[in-house]
Amino acid sequence: MVPKAKSKITKTVLLLGLVSLFTDMASEMLYPIMPFYLKSIGFTVLGIGILEGIAQATAGLSKAYFGRWSDLALKRLPFVQLGYALSALSKPLLAVWANAFWVLGARVTDRIGKGIRTGARDALLSAESNEKNRARIFGFHRSMDTLGASIGPVIAIIFLAIYPESYKAIFLIAFIPGVLAILFTLLIKEKNNSNSISKIRPSLYVMWSYIVKSPKTYKKLVLGLLLFALVNSTDLFLLLYISNLGVKDNVVIWIYVFYNLIYALSAYPIGILADKLGLKKIFIIGIGLFSIVYFCLGLTTRFSPFIFALFLLYGLYASCTEGVAKAWISNVVGGKEVGSAIGNYEAFNSIAAMLSSFLGGLVWYGFGAQFFFIITGSVSILIVAYFLMVNFEPKIAHSIE
Repeated sequence: MVPKAKSKITKTVLLLGLVSLFTDMASEMLYPIMPFYLKSIGFTVLGIGILEGIAQATAGLSKAYFGRWSDLALKRLPFVQLGYALSALSKPLLAVWANAFWVLGARVTDRIGKGIRTGARDALLSAESNEKNRARIFGFHRSMDTLGASIGPVIAIIFLAIYPESYKAIFLIAFIPGVLAILFTLLIKEKNNSNSISKIRPSLYVMWSYIVKSPKTYKKLVLGLLLFALVNSTDLFLLLYISNLGVKDNVVIWIYVFYNLIYALSAYPIGILADKLGLKKIFIIGIGLFSIVYFCLGLTTRFSPFIFALFLLYGLYASCTEGVAKAWISNVVGGKEVGSAIGNYEAFNSIAAMLSSFLGGLVWYGFGAQFFFIITGSVSILIVAYFLMVNFEPKIAHSIE
């Protein structure tokens, strides 16, 4: 019998939300200015795609390993605390030296931190929910996370208005909310009160071993999610494109703030809606919105207020997919395997994101930005068809021995 859905946000969920809020505040101070900073130190569009692809692949591969490790260790919190600490410490590294390899090292450090914490954090969130309210809980967390992503760029805008093009200083300022995030992790109490961590370590082949033993529904779901990831390249391309339309840097950042604000305000109510209407329906709507945004951007040749409408839809797309996908995976595999299941999915997802960002940069470089956006929007319709045609079983809650 499925337990009655909880009606309130628990202390653990709230604290994890605050941790993500401050972490994303730090990260998103940097993200919208990264294209301009990278261009200023010599990166091309293709180089940006390669950099982001490597960074995301590093995060994904580490998510599989550490997600599984958190399952075997029977403890989640140490992974959460270490992961957020590494991400916070990586921010000031970007200000030290404007060298391509150093920037890559700093980005990889940040992404390893994300890899260490993600599976364990999502398992903690899953443990605070059940199948009737899981999308709501993940939606609340995404709202808090994205609220930080809205505040961060505003701080960057204000700072750059006073000190134009002082990008390195923002990397140092971003360290402050990162430290606050670390402090909030110290307030979290794990339900498992064991003071020791199991010494069992996962195999280096954890991605392959888990996917072989995983439930059939999980395989079908992850396949669809990965097909979508192959067309969903880095958001830096969206920011770079509207910048190329002649939009000033500070306006680009405001558009990014607008997108994050829509995402933050809509993730929680859309999570509630997904619990009521079905996760699959909401996810398909999300991919449809993604396709509309990319296709319309491909037809856009100059800046207009219509750009804001597209980024409104883009914020809704994110709310319909990111938290919903993790809630869907959690429902499929059951409680004891959530760290492994989400970590494994994130690993393959990041490899797909690496390929997507690299291919996206290559297509843009070779055929132009408009062709890149139109082909992305068109191909994503095929992903909608996959989710419509595949008959996903309602749930499989058996643990993998």
